[in-house]
Amino acid sequence: MASDVVTRARRRIDGYFGITSTGSSFKREAMAGTVTFLAMSYVLAVNPSILGDEGALGDKGIPMQAVFTATAVAAVFGTLVMGLWAKYPIALAPGMGLNAFFAYTVVLSMGIPWQVALSGTFLSGVIFFVLAITKVRERILNAIPLQMKFAVGAGIGLFVAFLGLKNAGIVVNNEATLVSLGDFTKGTTLLALFGLVVTVIFLVIGWHGAVLYGIVATTIVGMVSGLVKVPDGIAEMPKGLDQTFGQAIIHLPDAFTGQMIVVVLTMLFVDFFDASGTLIGVANQAGLLNKDGTLPRAASAMAADSVGTTAGAIIGTSTTTAYVESTAGVSAGGRTGLTAVTTAGWFLIAMFCYPIFSVIAGSGEVTAPALIVVGVLMARALGDIDWQHLEYSVPAFITVIMMPLTYSIANGLAMGMIFYPVVMVAKGRAREVHPAMWALMVLFLAYFFFLVE
Repeated sequence: MASDVVTRARRRIDGYFGITSTGSSFKREAMAGTVTFLAMSYVLAVNPSILGDEGALGDKGIPMQAVFTATAVAAVFGTLVMGLWAKYPIALAPGMGLNAFFAYTVVLSMGIPWQVALSGTFLSGVIFFVLAITKVRERILNAIPLQMKFAVGAGIGLFVAFLGLKNAGIVVNNEATLVSLGDFTKGTTLLALFGLVVTVIFLVIGWHGAVLYGIVATTIVGMVSGLVKVPDGIAEMPKGLDQTFGQAIIHLPDAFTGQMIVVVLTMLFVDFFDASGTLIGVANQAGLLNKDGTLPRAASAMAADSVGTTAGAIIGTSTTTAYVESTAGVSAGGRTGLTAVTTAGWFLIAMFCYPIFSVIAGSGEVTAPALIVVGVLMARALGDIDWQHLEYSVPAFITVIMMPLTYSIANGLAMGMIFYPVVMVAKGRAREVHPAMWALMVLFLAYFFFLVE
């Protein structure tokens, strides 16, 4: 009798996800979900190190344990929605780059409290959801030049890498030259360099969990050398959400300001194109695209991403988005939403391992290599930019270079969006500039002249 129940359950699950019809199997989907988790679980350490109050933000940051728990919960919820609703083998978690924007641009540079920043994240998620279930999404995608999309991704990559280099002590402040090379005789800097070398080796070899394994190796060496403290335990019950849950809703009235308009638009813009690119890229690798290159169930997939962002903001973390590390699971054979469900299961288990992840998150030299490597991977978009045509390369370059040099993703995005219409007019191609780009130009000009202090 029990075996019959199990058999019927397996058939129903198979029929719902289409496991057999895609040429996959339950075992392969479970393995793929595990590989995806290993490839992206570094976010459980890196996100708290960026947003938490024990990192660079200090007392301006979100309570560390709350960030960890919120990161895990957001990953579980968002990934489950993607797997069960959109049925794609794609995992979600708070996105790299957008967490840096949240922390360093919104909270530190603009002086906006993290509670209000969460409200901005919530609003961007709601707007994203509306765009995802309507045809407006396609219109916006067509309005933004492809070259600018590449530039935004690459610029964020350089910004994230710069943060990693700074946290590692490889790049330091200098009164005469603004920045210079750090002290390579310092123990924490040497540990970060070790972590960077090891992570790069793992990555080049082709290990799917390269970033995670690099963090683990660096943490072990740090503990042995006394540079990283040994955790007090292995597991404990999740806690901390009482400090963050619902803050995004409570502080919504404070989010309707000129500054926050720019914040919300930047979050929306980056997540919108990052999610689109990731979904299409992963689906293409899995062979799930239609013959005309379109994404089946696109509205559901994009809506799942936006639901993850909205829920994550309510819980207490920055923008939740699709992770390109999902390609690791696809390469392991994942083809259906069951892969995502498996990944969500692992994040649920990891939620109980705060003592371990807190030690990593509290050590900037341990997470720095991960930021640098993630930056390298994001910067690959530089190769897709058309550098031969100045009307594309100039605004793209300005976007890319201004993000790390002004320590602000929003500034880089704004500068690029202002320059693009200008150079297109100078080239005699004004008719090719979409009205939406002119509107963005005016908005970002207002941002620089009236909102930036």
